[in-house]
Amino acid sequence: MSRTIPAGSRVLITGAAGGFGAPTAARLRDAGAHVIGLDREPGDGVLACDITDDAAVDRAVSAAVDRLGGLDAVAHYAGIGIPNDAGGPLQPDAMRVIDVNLLGAWRVTAAALPALQASRAQRGGSRARVVFVASELAYLTLPFVSAYSVAKRGMTAYADALRLEYGTELHVTTVYPGYVRTPIHDAGRAVGLALEGQVRREEVDDIVGTVLRVLGAKRPPRDTAGTLAGQVELWAGRHLPGLVSSGVARTLRARAASGHYDSSPLAAGLVRRLTGRDILSTIAEPTQERSPR
Repeated sequence: MSRTIPAGSRVLITGAAGGFGAPTAARLRDAGAHVIGLDREPGDGVLACDITDDAAVDRAVSAAVDRLGGLDAVAHYAGIGIPNDAGGPLQPDAMRVIDVNLLGAWRVTAAALPALQASRAQRGGSRARVVFVASELAYLTLPFVSAYSVAKRGMTAYADALRLEYGTELHVTTVYPGYVRTPIHDAGRAVGLALEGQVRREEVDDIVGTVLRVLGAKRPPRDTAGTLAGQVELWAGRHLPGLVSSGVARTLRARAASGHYDSSPLAAGLVRRLTGRDILSTIAEPTQERSPR
């Protein structure tokens, strides 16, 4: 794959103020691209947009296209991660995760599609690009991230449908990062359900570099991970799902038995089902911090 996006390319990035979006925008601008971002808070080159709001998305995408003078590519990074119980209520957390991570990408893509289709004529027949940044959790199921996994697996299906229906006018790629230490994991860490240490770690530049290569490739891939190890895991997850899930289940049972989840009330039901232990009776009430005198 080529590593250089054509100078003058017009790119829209969702989650543009986040751990992936900000460095991607900076490197694209360094390469001569014109970039507008969407995020919850406005900033330099970033438009405020709640991607769960249809009208807000339509306004923000229209404003971005006007500023850029057209649109050649969209890169989807926007996402949140809130732990949830797969057997628990959908509202508010599970639905919020699905709305932001899956439906938000769908809304922005649909709003941007006319400009992306027009790009081909403007750029001499070269197809526009749409890059969806999913997750290895789209094919590797772990506990307490069911809403996130559903959203990312759904994103993969949406990318496949978009490619099938609009592949004559768009290149569509799905990228599958592993665990990367970004603020999206703060919510899990806060309730004792951090993913760190449970899955292989990658670095921000692994994913940013992959997205940049996809945007600059003459023939961008359909699906790609961010590292060689990630490519092996992606292959295994797609071709050996039973083996992979069996390994995850064994690890999960061992972690539950070792007390790994004992500090998290959300995990109490799972620990009881796997080990027979009641951890709720052992979880102490959090102590209140005293204000400094």
